[in-house]
Amino acid sequence: MPAPSSTPNIARPVAHDLTDAEFAELDELLAATPEPLEPLDAVMLDGYLCGVLVQPVLLEPATWLAHVFDFDATPLSEYVDTAWQQRTTALILRRHAALNRALVDDGWFDPLVLEFDDEHPRTPVPEGEVDPLAGLSPVSQSLMPWAAGFQHACTCFPDLMEMPDDAVMAALARLYRHLPAETDEEREVVATLDREHPLATLDEAMEELVATVADLHDLTSEQRYKVETVKRDAPKVGRNDPCPCGSGKKYKQCHGVT
Repeated sequence: MPAPSSTPNIARPVAHDLTDAEFAELDELLAATPEPLEPLDAVMLDGYLCGVLVQPVLLEPATWLAHVFDFDATPLSEYVDTAWQQRTTALILRRHAALNRALVDDGWFDPLVLEFDDEHPRTPVPEGEVDPLAGLSPVSQSLMPWAAGFQHACTCFPDLMEMPDDAVMAALARLYRHLPAETDEEREVVATLDREHPLATLDEAMEELVATVADLHDLTSEQRYKVETVKRDAPKVGRNDPCPCGSGKKYKQCHGVT
């Protein structure tokens, strides 16, 4: 995605349903969300959509879209530009469908992440403001916005985090290692992962990120697509009524004999 030299370059997926221009357009459309709403950007959106897709319950767009346009899911105004809303929503849904298809068909996808380099360095943090990436490795600095989007989905829809499954918790830890640690326990988890599973390059980290999401998708698929069997009482049939089996006999002379 094209970006000014003062901002990081967004490394787009090789295979995807949106073109480079459409990813850039989506980022601009989200940024144009009317104030005071606080929308996700394109990179956070990518992580958020993956967080939605690996939930142990199927979430319809009507349920999760509001959290894209505003962190607190404040509804868009009824006076919002209809063309802007329709175009933005269409691009979001196309990306959601592409990610879902990739996870289902291939167990793999190409994430949209930030990539900092000499040509596209990080934008300096204004003096007096807290640096949200402080303390993170260069690799985690690139993946933090994506991981924050994923975490946003899990916060909005806690079904995944509430699963009593150690494998799920371990997978979440592998994703959240790219977020700033806020407690001693979180710092210990990150230190353990860095020691036992170091990530030397961004490519290695992206590969692990994708594999982890694919693992979560597999771990939750049975529950996500589970169809509950609803037992219903059989219709009450009088002894002189026609038997429901279609024999033409009265119920008392057919299946009502017993």
